[in-house]
Formats: sequence, structure tokens, C-alpha cells
Amino acid sequence: MTTHESAPTLDLGHASTPGLAIPQIGFGVWEVPDRAVDAAFGQALDDGYRHIDTARIYGNEEGVGRVLAREDVDRDGVFVTTKVWNDDHTNVAAAFDASMQRLGIEVLDLYLIHWPAPQQNAYVDAWRAMLELQGEGRVRSVGVCNFQVPHLQRLLDETGVLPSVNQVELSPYLQQRELRGFHAEHGIVTEAWSPLAVRAGLLDDPVVRDLAAKHSVTPAQLVLRWHVELGNVVLTRSVTPARIAENVEIFGFRLGDDDLEALAGLDRGTRTGPDPDTFG
Repeated sequence: MTTHESAPTLDLGHASTPGLAIPQIGFGVWEVPDRAVDAAFGQALDDGYRHIDTARIYGNEEGVGRVLAREDVDRDGVFVTTKVWNDDHTNVAAAFDASMQRLGIEVLDLYLIHWPAPQQNAYVDAWRAMLELQGEGRVRSVGVCNFQVPHLQRLLDETGVLPSVNQVELSPYLQQRELRGFHAEHGIVTEAWSPLAVRAGLLDDPVVRDLAAKHSVTPAQLVLRWHVELGNVVLTRSVTPARIAENVEIFGFRLGDDDLEALAGLDRGTRTGPDPDTFG
């Protein structure tokens, strides 16, 4: 495994093992077939990624586990995340055991509730089960995905404990200012999925393209750098070696105040994924 400079990290001081840090650039494997994970994740490690994000519903935890088991991979040097799916909100412990068996590891770095699925009205019970797993030392940190402010507030009101991370759809077209403000107030790390809003055409936006040309980077690199400068953890995804390398090469330039202001003006509230208030 080639040695590269690693991405910066953020401390997970809330609802986490003391001293645990999460790399700001993660490699996601949503929609990556299990058979393709070995090459894609292996390439990501060679290019300096030290953070892998999978989920039971992705169907590729075993592929992630195969790479983690390689002799040339330092398991302790890779931050591993997986998630509990909506149909296991009342069965978290068993779902966790199954994921860990597929991953082939002893302790997980971060376990997330994938969606609040509020119509099921079970996410608070799922959260209590997550906290029990952490109390047993089987997972170092626990968090959620796609939770809105009312969902987070309910966790706080009913359990007294907020997640360390909330992984949400976030891009210049969907900037989630209210939610990020809640996160900042309560020490929750914001993690972005669909950070490039490809399905909404963000990378073809004239503002993004002009700023990318100004900095002599690709539109994707510009947007990923925006996330990092906001203080987000950002998840990239590709099976193309050149793009895997490109997406982590974002530390040779910085955005100016004018750049950030221009990108702030792109917020449209545009989702490319489901609405967390109704999905599940």
C-alpha cells in the first residue's frame, strides 16, 4: 500500500471514545457492487483515503471486510463506518452483529442509524440500542444519518445524548444552514453525502466552473474543497482510478472569501435524494 499524505481529521468528542478522530475525506461505496469493492477501496487506500463508509443496505460490507483483512492494510489506521437500516430499528443488536461478521472486524469506529423513518416511530429506541453497543465497547462512536432538527431534538429530550455525527445530503445547492447551526451549537460533526449534487447538475453550474478555472482545479475538486473549508466531513464515491485520486487531491489550494460568498449564493434547497421527514 503506497503511503500518501492523509486528509485532516476532526475530533469526535461527543458521544465517542475520547480521542477518536474522523478523517474529513471519506470513501463511500454506495452503489458499488461487492465484487468491485476490492479494486475501488484498495485504490482509495493507495491514494491516501483512511475512512471507509458502507452500510448493510449497500450489500458490500463483505467486500470492505476483504480489503481490511489484507496483510498490507493497517486496520487501526482506517476509520470504518457502517449503518443500521430502517427495518432493523427494533433489532439493532442483531443487525450490528451481522454487519460485524460481514466486515470481519472486532470493534467498529462509527455506527449510524441510516434514516429516522419517523412514521415507524422507532428511532429513539434504535438510538438507545446504539448507546448500549457503545457502552459495551463494541463501537467507538454512534451517530445518525438524515436526521432533521426535530429528530435530533427528540433524541436529546428523551435520552439526553446527541449523536457524534449526522450524515446528511449537503452540497452548494442544499446547504442545510439551520441544521448545520444546530450541529455547531451541540458539537455534532456534519458529514455530507451527495456532496457534488451530480444529479442536479452542480458541476456544470457556471459559478462552479468559473471558480474551478480560477483555481486551476476540476469542478469536483472545487466543491469538495468548499466542504472541507466549511468544516464538514465529505464522502466521495467513484470506481474510476483517476477520479478516486482526483477527489482526494484538494489540499493544494484554498478558497477566498469572495469564492465562499459566490458558492453560498447557490443554495436552492434542492434535494437529489429522499425527504427525511417522509422516507422509510
